[in-house]
Amino acid sequence: MNLRPRRRRGDPEVNLTSLIDVVFLLLIFFMVSTTFQKQAELKITLPEASAKPSEQQPKALEITITADSRFFVNNQELVNQKPETLKRALQKVLDGRKDMPVIVRADAKTPHQAVVTALDVASQLGLVHISMATTRQDHDGP
Repeated sequence: MNLRPRRRRGDPEVNLTSLIDVVFLLLIFFMVSTTFQKQAELKITLPEASAKPSEQQPKALEITITADSRFFVNNQELVNQKPETLKRALQKVLDGRKDMPVIVRADAKTPHQAVVTALDVASQLGLVHISMATTRQDHDGP
């Protein structure tokens, strides 16, 4: 006499060990492949487009960057494109003041690195009132 319950042939066996392994591997993959965004250390004021032009504060420091990455500080060209040269020129113009507003004017074809260099140098000098100059574009198209 056999007292054990009879197994039906159709009962599937599910092995959870391999399923748990796959879940852990997916978890590790997503943790490793996730990119963490570091907030920028530069504080800049983004330009706002409006129908009327904004008033400029007097005596603003102006950094102009041409399409070939040449720097101008208050319309005076620097001898090279090195960040140290830009930093010395800004220090000379600032004369110890940290509250002077800075306007960065970059050509539309200026390499991104040149603009980042200018913003980084301004940040190193403790300048916080930085704005990017833009022009208003009228859309007369369809």
